[in-house]
Amino acid sequence: MSQTSDKNALPDIGVVASDAITLDKEVIIGDALMRQLRGQSPIVQDPVLQQYIQDLGNRLVLHANNTNFPFEFFIINNNAINAFAFFGGHVGMHTGLIARADSESEIASVLAHEIAHVTQRHIARRIQAQSRTSPLAIASLIGGILLAIADPQAGIAAIQASSAAQAQFGINYTRSNEQEADRVGISLLSRAGFDPRGADSFFSKLAAASRLVSKPPERLLTHPLTENRIADARARLVSLPKRNLPPSLSFHLAKTRILARYSFNEDYSLDYFENAYTKGSGIYNEAARYGYAMALLRNDKAKQAQPIIAALLKRRPNNHFYLDTMTDVLLAQEKSQDAIKLLNSKYRQSSSNVVIALNLANAYLNAGNNKQAIQVLRDYLLLDKDNYLAYQLLADAYQENGNKGLMHQSNAEFFALIGGYERAIDELQFAYNFSKNDHLTKQKIRARIQQLRNKVKSLQSL
Repeated sequence: MSQTSDKNALPDIGVVASDAITLDKEVIIGDALMRQLRGQSPIVQDPVLQQYIQDLGNRLVLHANNTNFPFEFFIINNNAINAFAFFGGHVGMHTGLIARADSESEIASVLAHEIAHVTQRHIARRIQAQSRTSPLAIASLIGGILLAIADPQAGIAAIQASSAAQAQFGINYTRSNEQEADRVGISLLSRAGFDPRGADSFFSKLAAASRLVSKPPERLLTHPLTENRIADARARLVSLPKRNLPPSLSFHLAKTRILARYSFNEDYSLDYFENAYTKGSGIYNEAARYGYAMALLRNDKAKQAQPIIAALLKRRPNNHFYLDTMTDVLLAQEKSQDAIKLLNSKYRQSSSNVVIALNLANAYLNAGNNKQAIQVLRDYLLLDKDNYLAYQLLADAYQENGNKGLMHQSNAEFFALIGGYERAIDELQFAYNFSKNDHLTKQKIRARIQQLRNKVKSLQSL
């Protein structure tokens, strides 16, 4: 679509910014930055929450235009009201934003806005504009990534300081970028079946939060909320159908899990949910009871939590929030075999599910059945080779099983996923030394070392 005088017209993104940074380079840079974030940011390593936010994001991406690569959605453990996107379809959301949302449509509106920043290539377009006055903009960004390979703290500082990366990590999007992301995002929200007025209610939350404190919410520092922007978005909402959606149980369980596990301290969590589940009804009561069970578990009262979570699980036997928490409750009471029995039937039905697979592997580990844990994890990693929690569990299983060589290989994959390429190569060298006369394994390790070295070289050649 060519740009016209119509304010709702969108740019021809097929050619936008192509002379500044190609889509292939976006993918490479995005992958490098994601590895760095895994190593340096408090990304929530919670399979249940990760599955929820990825599923929610995928529901939106399914209806988006110009999706040039798979999107990865993740959650940062940070109380700020914020979300962000960067190269290669990576979208992060802070726990604080989910904790303050009241509906799934509200957080979906934020994800849709960030997806729009990616599909409209706003970061690349910003770099294109900056590169006209600063030819070193892209070089500064890449230099920061490379520096992070050797010195992560210096690397992230270099990235945040570089003019190219400021568009990504720190400074404001332009007004036109924000209005365009609002238009594209709100339309996407509606097409995906959410209530588009979730965007308006979230705007109201941001405005209210800004009035209550001297420093604006973090999201307003990178995504300015001007009166014109709000008026433009609300005008667009008039033409879209209002959807009176029932409350989403998955959303309320995700929000409850964040409050119980990440936002509240142990004592307050127990008091809060004990009070909450005596008052609410329907889904709100169910989520509060789930929160109370989690609060009991966090306060070392697994025996008291078990009947509560068991009742919830009886009502919804395939709910992954409940299955995950019941596993934790059983393991806390050293009932590993009960956890394995609970999960095995689910695993036979859905061996590729991250929540089922990682919980079952963990239960096997707790039971001392390292061989079964290794089998479950190896099978899962064939499907999800970037799951660094699975590699951590696998390394533990190999260590318990006395297989030092495979332990070091698993550690190597973990370090590669957090951008620690030199550390990964060191682990592979250790694995090589444990391989003795196994020439096939040695050959595979040498090949993997060369792959990692080539990865570093590919970044240097950008």
